[in-house]
Amino acid sequence: MRSEVERFLPRAVARLVEELIRLPGIGPKSASRLAYYLLRAPEEEARALAEAILEMRQRIHYCSRCFNMAEVDPCPVCADENRDRSRICVIEQPLDIVAVERTGRYSGLYHVLHGAISPVEGIGPEDLRIRELLARVRLQPVEEVILATNPNLEGDATAMYLAQQLIPMGVRVTRLAYGLPMGGDLEYADEITLGRALEGRREM
Repeated sequence: MRSEVERFLPRAVARLVEELIRLPGIGPKSASRLAYYLLRAPEEEARALAEAILEMRQRIHYCSRCFNMAEVDPCPVCADENRDRSRICVIEQPLDIVAVERTGRYSGLYHVLHGAISPVEGIGPEDLRIRELLARVRLQPVEEVILATNPNLEGDATAMYLAQQLIPMGVRVTRLAYGLPMGGDLEYADEITLGRALEGRREM
């Protein structure tokens, strides 16, 4: 049986709407509006969007050290010799690096987990880049690991698990202070709040 979208829209439009709905935060109404916008837009605008998506897929990969998005390996942060290599800030998603960098108060390295532990969603430690983080701490002279996972249940569970793994290795483990709102995402935090949370980080 055809979906509700396919029943009332031309096939090509329905296909685009169905694909747009797969994007996070995009529901059927938003997907329909975007599809009709692209339908009315000049062909070169729609083509530029399609080409940008394909170029991103072809050129972007993950840094082999920190797993941030990058066009080169290692990424610019890992390759920067001026960064403080004794500190690693652990975050959930690549966009969180942008949020932390906006504060201008952190000069160390990063490690991107690409998610958080969530039993409800079937995500365990083995599904994240935790093994690689532990290997980095063993191999390089790291003095402090800052756990900057999101201040929600999944982020807290991930931070607690990481602390249990890292503290026996003799490294200082800190967590961002709760200047951040509970249930929020780093990506949406303002620079002042996030900066204060960095400065007020505490031992795990």
